[in-house]
Amino acid sequence: MAEEIKVLLEGASGEYEEKKSRFIATLKAVSSEEEAAEFIASVKKKYWDARHNCSAYIIGSRGELTRCSDDGEPSGTAGRPMLEVLSGKGVTDICAVVTRYFGGTLLGTGGLVRAYSAAVKDALEKSELGIVSEGLLLEVILDYNDVSSVRYLLEKRGIDLSDADYAADVTFRLRVVSDISDVIEKEITEATAGRCLITRLGECKIVERIKQL
Repeated sequence: MAEEIKVLLEGASGEYEEKKSRFIATLKAVSSEEEAAEFIASVKKKYWDARHNCSAYIIGSRGELTRCSDDGEPSGTAGRPMLEVLSGKGVTDICAVVTRYFGGTLLGTGGLVRAYSAAVKDALEKSELGIVSEGLLLEVILDYNDVSSVRYLLEKRGIDLSDADYAADVTFRLRVVSDISDVIEKEITEATAGRCLITRLGECKIVERIKQL
């Protein structure tokens, strides 16, 4: 089975408030520790007057690299809960920073864990998330007489047909999940009674947007 990776496509901000303390979560897609560090630094610069800017990130197709920071909060009350929210959703290549503006009342260990977790959850729910799968780029050349039948079977499978050239023949360039590429090629061949020419151009990534994880 082709590997699927859950990622952040478009980050958003989330917020949680308790006893006048504000917790502002900001998310960003990252692919390296350097990118995560730059993002954390940029959030700290933006919220320079906040008491804490706690962070957590997960990097790698299998989430091999994880880091978190309490940034002055009691140990285990901020970064770790944030990291657990991200890992619990199965998202990778993502960095979260939660900025806290102190409201004057101590929240205790349980209150801090709840607040930092809630802020990240809120940001995730507002973000654009997706699944990245391993795929193949196929070039399909066919006669105009076969376009309708091929278009019908590909649309049923939800395959994008926007990359097409209409000249003497019709050329579709398709991004197909690796697991079903053999089946797709067989279906196209049968639909055209063998009149098509199918070429595998190479590997590619396929991104499918999802509302929530």
